[in-house]
Amino acid sequence: MVVVVIIGLLAALVAPALIGNIDRAQVNRAMADIRSIETALNLYRLDNFRYPSTDQGLDALVSNPGEAAAPNWKAYLRSLPSDPWNQPYQYVYPGQRGEFDLFTYGADGVQGGEDINADIGNWELN
Repeated sequence: MVVVVIIGLLAALVAPALIGNIDRAQVNRAMADIRSIETALNLYRLDNFRYPSTDQGLDALVSNPGEAAAPNWKAYLRSLPSDPWNQPYQYVYPGQRGEFDLFTYGADGVQGGEDINADIGNWELN
């Protein structure tokens, strides 16, 4: 019985630390994904002299949006990652905070928020 109480106390102490680490890992993964997608967008621009339009979106990194739109297109990504909360990354060109905006709405999937729910965008990574 004493062993069960000790295990319960240890679990109560360790669980919050683990949950905090999981949250931090998800934020770090989102930042890494954004950096990788940003690199692919810059390569697209080098080859095609412009970024994909907002309508073409990030799909233009995976499949050719058409010869007129991207005459020198290559596959820039094998597939588009979802954010750590299984939502698509958001892309806007031209951006409001930079040449383009690339971001996730965070854990809650809603614009704004704090901590794990905060938006994470490429403008914060440069």
